[in-house]
Amino acid sequence: MDTLSLINVATWLVPVYAALVTIGGIIGYTQSKSKISLIAGLGSGAALAIATLQPPVMRFAIAALIAALLLVVFVVRFLKTRAFMPAGLMAILSGVASTLFILGFFANQTIR
Repeated sequence: MDTLSLINVATWLVPVYAALVTIGGIIGYTQSKSKISLIAGLGSGAALAIATLQPPVMRFAIAALIAALLLVVFVVRFLKTRAFMPAGLMAILSGVASTLFILGFFANQTIR
């Protein structure tokens, strides 16, 4: 994948990941009345939505940080519950997202 394609993929992934995290928090609340899921989902989704409005370097840095933090949270939950849904799925999504955001950050540095 060339540098511009990587940056484009990482750019559109930020709002998509924001929506998935937000929806996941809402579903977590509606299914199990987990207020922490709602707060974490809405907070992370809002921070990611704000990141979409930032210049690329800041956008990817914020998104990578949030995705990496969520990766840790979901890996810990998965190891605790051994349940693929939702912790395993979100761990995989967060891992892929954080990797693409980091790659987008460095790819953006090379074209400057």
